[in-house]
Amino acid sequence: MSSDKTCHTSGSSSSPSPGPHVWADLVDSLLHEIIVLFGSFHDFIGFVGTCRSWRHAVSSFSSVYTFSFPPLHLKPDVCFSPRQHNGRAQCMLLSDCKWKISDPAKRDLTLQCSVPQSTHNQMLYMGSSCGYLIFFHQGHSLLVNVYTGTEVKPPILPYRSQLSIYCGTLMAPHNSSNLHLLLFTKRTMYQWQIGTDSWSEQHLGLDGERLEQIVCFKGDIFAVDILASVFIIHFGPQLSTQRVQVEWNMAIIGCVVRPWLVVCGDMILVVSFPLNFGQSKGISDLSGTFHVFRFDLSVQPAQLVEMEKLENHALFISLDRRNPTFSCWRPERWGGKSNCIYVARQLEDSDEPWTAVELGQPVHEKTEWIQFGSPLYPPEFSVHCSKLESLWMLPNFVCGAGQ
Repeated sequence: MSSDKTCHTSGSSSSPSPGPHVWADLVDSLLHEIIVLFGSFHDFIGFVGTCRSWRHAVSSFSSVYTFSFPPLHLKPDVCFSPRQHNGRAQCMLLSDCKWKISDPAKRDLTLQCSVPQSTHNQMLYMGSSCGYLIFFHQGHSLLVNVYTGTEVKPPILPYRSQLSIYCGTLMAPHNSSNLHLLLFTKRTMYQWQIGTDSWSEQHLGLDGERLEQIVCFKGDIFAVDILASVFIIHFGPQLSTQRVQVEWNMAIIGCVVRPWLVVCGDMILVVSFPLNFGQSKGISDLSGTFHVFRFDLSVQPAQLVEMEKLENHALFISLDRRNPTFSCWRPERWGGKSNCIYVARQLEDSDEPWTAVELGQPVHEKTEWIQFGSPLYPPEFSVHCSKLESLWMLPNFVCGAGQ
């Protein structure tokens, strides 16, 4: 899944033509206008491979969430089933960790990747961020580049028996171009700046519940815990935690399947999937319907304003909330559909590796992933799946990492 492109110009042999440096000197604002027109990840690969200044323009692009091409889909060789869950975290042997990457815009192109075979650690999956898979176990952390399989090994985190890391993310705080790995317990965040040799520890003042989802937005972290409490973690100039008072409408949001946060341009959207329990002809019926709300933080308490349509956007979510969510503008450009939610998990009777559901349309229980919200499974299930699950991702150089 790669494409090469070099700077070149065309013209008649009798008249001078500008050299490659002319194209390399295009201002970033113009290059950003080009980026938003890309219809596939492969268009983007060609762009960043053109010259150094064009690649640098990507790092100043406002947000990966405003691309008009879809994220890539990662499917592990061994897919996790909710029927396999026994409520206990289970380590995975990383030398057996393999996955396939697919591009919804280029169905005929796939990439097989794996953790280097020399890696024999058994570790717990902590989430995905900035094109990396994050693993942790007993003080040892590991970042694996999803696109290349290369590893980054942070220093050992001083391990205590009571230390229970359950999720992680990567981000660059305000006014910083350096990525930081953040690992979370119920009350504490451990932070490691890539390239350094030590960790820092910050107490967050949370409620003592596990965070279910972490979203980076405008240099801050928006976090949702298992009880749907929302917090904003501010990184500058001093770290602080703000609890956001939210008016949840449980009849719409649902009390079994907790919501997803999705950054869409300058908005944060809340995607809910309330389940409906009923009977049809004496047979129990379980179904769900996606709803999308705009998170209005300009009022107190914050309100959720329901959106009847996504207009010309599509959203991408994974069942494991520790994995990133995405939005895509004008998905018809690559063969997708507007006003749809793309779930990284496939239908049981479909050859598609993902599921596209139109906003407002019901999803029935024959879809295996609807069982992730069933009361038959523990409430922490979607948080503590310790195995790699199908997800959406963008490589680190798309997210601005590793510049």
